[in-house]
Amino acid sequence: MFLLGLLAWLLIIVLRRKEIIIPYVNNYFTDLITVPMYCYLIEYVMNTVLGFQWKPNFQFVLTSVLYLSLLFEVVCPSISTRFTGDILDVVAYAVGGIIYYILKINNGILKQLIFK
Repeated sequence: MFLLGLLAWLLIIVLRRKEIIIPYVNNYFTDLITVPMYCYLIEYVMNTVLGFQWKPNFQFVLTSVLYLSLLFEVVCPSISTRFTGDILDVVAYAVGGIIYYILKINNGILKQLIFK
């Protein structure tokens, strides 16, 4: 899943450099996958690199949404004109976090509801 997100990000970067702009993909898709990618990366580092048996919980996903929103939508725009703060980006981070939480963390509960 992480590699798929990474490939999508790389494809969008290549398209931007070739000045091929797909409006919603260019503007919000990368924000939508940011929180899931961040959570996957942190889980990988914690478990594989550092040797812990750790799974992200709801609080981790929520604080990840808040942290990334503050960093990329408040701090970065205040120190560089290259960044712009956008409330829809924050919405995309939140939606990505919700999707990650439902599919990755709550997967067992979701399966129980679907296959009852």
